[in-house]
This record gives sequence, C-alpha cells and structure tokens, in this order.
Amino acid sequence: MVEDPIVEEMRKHREEHATAYGHDLRRIIAALREREEQSKRPVLNPGPKYLLPKTGS
Repeated sequence: MVEDPIVEEMRKHREEHATAYGHDLRRIIAALREREEQSKRPVLNPGPKYLLPKTGS
C-alpha cells in the first residue's frame, strides 16, 4: 500500500489530540463542542433529510 504523507500527518494530529484527552471520547466531544461554541464561524445544521415518496412503476 502506498503511504500518503497527508494521511499520516492527520493520523499524527488525531493521536496527539486523543492523547491530550486521555482517549476519553466524552472529553474529546465536550472539548470540540466548547470550541464550536467559542468560534465566530456560523454552524450549519442542514436538518433532517426527507425521502421522496415512491412513484408507481
């Protein structure tokens, strides 16, 4: 398999981030939500996706 340096860099950063929070998913999520709240960027919520009604065929 060909190693991609961009993928390797992302894996490194992901591991560092997880280590900073003790690999505790709840702490990671809480930190990300807090960062999202402090951000000045708009948060998009596209809402639920609706399925189109089936047509007779």
